[in-house]
Amino acid sequence: MEKIRKGDEIVVITGKDKGKRGTVLRRVDDEHVLVEGVNRAKKHVKPNPVKGVAGGIVDKDMPIHISNVALFNPATKKADRVGIKALEDGRKVRVFKSNGELVNA
Repeated sequence: MEKIRKGDEIVVITGKDKGKRGTVLRRVDDEHVLVEGVNRAKKHVKPNPVKGVAGGIVDKDMPIHISNVALFNPATKKADRVGIKALEDGRKVRVFKSNGELVNA
């Protein structure tokens, strides 16, 4: 089970964007996520008149390693670790490590 999923609100805990919050747009692979407004880089884009793309310098969100982000806990208003717990009916759910509440996403 993935501890961080698409649509989760996360906080960057290390790196140049430390402290920034954003939502996960997608999982790039097992170890990288694409977060809105985090790890932004300037990319030089060639114009392509066939596709209607104008050339220039654009800001692009780059993938960030999953170890550098933590899930945002709305109850404590801080970043929190995530654990996995099995319920009585056999379902596995994600829970916050600090207070044991379910992650609602």
